[in-house]
Amino acid sequence: MERIGVVTSGGDAPGMNAAIRAVVRIADSRGVEVVGFERGYEGLIANSCRQLGPRSVSGIIHLGGTILHTARCERFKTDEGLLEAAENLRNDDVGGLVVIGGDGSLAGALDLSRVCETPIVGVPASIDNDIYGTDETIGFDTAVNTAVSEVDKIRDTAISHERVFVVEVMGRERGFLALAIGLTVGAESILVPEVPFDIDVISNDIMENHRKGKKSAIIVAAEGVGDNRRLTEMIAEKTGFEVRLSILGYVQRGGNPTARSRLLASLFGEKAVRLLMDGRRSEVVSIQRNQIFSSDLEECCRSVKPLDESLLKLANELAV
Repeated sequence: MERIGVVTSGGDAPGMNAAIRAVVRIADSRGVEVVGFERGYEGLIANSCRQLGPRSVSGIIHLGGTILHTARCERFKTDEGLLEAAENLRNDDVGGLVVIGGDGSLAGALDLSRVCETPIVGVPASIDNDIYGTDETIGFDTAVNTAVSEVDKIRDTAISHERVFVVEVMGRERGFLALAIGLTVGAESILVPEVPFDIDVISNDIMENHRKGKKSAIIVAAEGVGDNRRLTEMIAEKTGFEVRLSILGYVQRGGNPTARSRLLASLFGEKAVRLLMDGRRSEVVSIQRNQIFSSDLEECCRSVKPLDESLLKLANELAV
């Protein structure tokens, strides 16, 4: 194998640049060229790419976002778009492709693998941490730490004004981020899309805690649980307390990656190149019990990663 390609797709995650750096430098150490496709799968279809070498990835390990940029690409969901991308990989003599991204990006990689002879290896990078087969994704630790820092500040105001705050965090379909944040900030309630909740139970818990002397509360809610503005209003109506909504938004995706996210990106990038050099195809790099593995790309895309609901129980027990 003389040349491999690398692309970052879907939502950005802190640590993507560190993964690009690892892919480029490990490949270079093995005498393999690397081309980076720009703006995600859009770049694959448009054949917008550039040569990457050890010096072109200098000084990026600490940067959030992705130097290759990323974009949503509806054309990649069509047969025509997939075939154009496959043809470009052939014409560019790309002997293997590393796709860095989340569940949608890996699903796109699976679709491409079905019309393309080029071996493809996925590198899971997503703040949602919802990729089946890996305990953790690149960027998850950074997003959790970013949110925890913000919620800690909100807690100061909640205590000072004796208020209840509903803090909305990212997670349209899965609650891994909300669960990790809620548990580590000591939230009184954690709401995730996977588990139904009862507004009356939440309100009664707040009032019971108030009778015990707890004058403030933090509720961490994933965006996918519903209309959190209405939730805030309902809690205020049922409890009679001042309740405020704080939406953290895209701040969770940005910022310098933590040491954990950089380490994971470096390990994943090295493993991805090694898999391609070994002739493997249609696989996803993963970490399980602190060991770096790989799993089948189709199994990864077709399976649903379970949420550890025992952590919700633990959070409730700690929030007395």
